[in-house]
Amino acid sequence: MFGIGTQEILFIVLIVLLFFGGKKIPELMKGLGKGVRSFREGMNQIENDPETTDKKEQ
Repeated sequence: MFGIGTQEILFIVLIVLLFFGGKKIPELMKGLGKGVRSFREGMNQIENDPETTDKKEQ
């Protein structure tokens, strides 16, 4: 897809491990997951809010 092979992915993972350490990575992934979940909830709220939809159409 982007021309990234298995060796490149392993190299990137190794660099991330060295940079952040093994203990910090789960915390980073947890924060990333919360951010994605919050974004999705916000998008669903905007789509389901009839007042917001009416304002956009006018």
